[in-house]
Amino acid sequence: MNHAPAGPPGREPRPPGSAPGRPLGRALEEGPVVLDGGLSNQLEAQGRDLSDALWSARLLIEGPGAIEAAHTAYARAGARVLTTAGYQATFEGFARRGIGRAEAAGLFARSVRLARRAAGTVERDVWVAGSVGPYGAMLADGSEYRGRYGLSVRELERFHRPRIEALAAAGPDVLALETVPDTEEAEALLRAVEGCGLPVWLSYSVAGGRTRAGQPLETAFGLVRGREDVLAVGVNCSDPAEAGRAVAVAAEVSGKPVVVYPNSGERWEAAGGRGWTGVPTFTPDAARDWAAAGARLIGGCCRVGPRTIAALAAVLGAGRPAPDGPGPGAGRPGR
Repeated sequence: MNHAPAGPPGREPRPPGSAPGRPLGRALEEGPVVLDGGLSNQLEAQGRDLSDALWSARLLIEGPGAIEAAHTAYARAGARVLTTAGYQATFEGFARRGIGRAEAAGLFARSVRLARRAAGTVERDVWVAGSVGPYGAMLADGSEYRGRYGLSVRELERFHRPRIEALAAAGPDVLALETVPDTEEAEALLRAVEGCGLPVWLSYSVAGGRTRAGQPLETAFGLVRGREDVLAVGVNCSDPAEAGRAVAVAAEVSGKPVVVYPNSGERWEAAGGRGWTGVPTFTPDAARDWAAAGARLIGGCCRVGPRTIAALAAVLGAGRPAPDGPGPGAGRPGR
């Protein structure tokens, strides 16, 4: 049985499962809100092996306590949005492990429940974002960084809708449509969330000032204009050097608050040794410029851990002591 970790001495934690007292969209009107960092690197820093096609979603089956502990580390570092372990969770992926649809739906619900319990360990509003990764994440072959899978928008919509419905039924505060490589999949996702009853953010992975599939950012961000259910649009799982221009374009084109959570700046080498190369270039101080340009949801993705999120929170005026936990884990691209 998994119990919510105790809060700091002298602090009464929120009741497990309780939701914030106000919508996330209202908080964005007041100023920037700090997101968490990469879930996978924190899990690996905790000693978990994620070398599996289900990746972090496997721990929804085998190690839910580790996921809750990772969420808790980010909440205590100052994150006000915790993103669930659903990035690579799909009905199709679970079916390959012999897990039926009813049990898989229960795992989606568990992902939300674990994040909600972790949110209850701190004395402030912490929202839960249900992660909806791209189709390529299910393939586990890196194709989410290329896009253009050879599927129609309608086929992609049919793929995404069932798990969006399962996640929405579990009651997160927002859905994170993240690491989207191209406008075709973005269009499919936006169709799939219609009627789900939750606000969403749409976040592309970009390179060279364009989507991973090569489309102009103006086109990509323009898809959400006029969509009342979209509370933010922007980029994630990209080099920090891409963030500044992407934030400016997203703010100008979409008319929405911007979400931005880049990688550490290290590069994943899929061939040969399959590992990270280079040095981190993610600088929490850059968040001031992102916020000035219109970013309201600001955090980190791959290889950005709780210590960096604590520093980011301090820069944005929500500082908390940096945890003593380990730095970046081994990981691989994605959440």
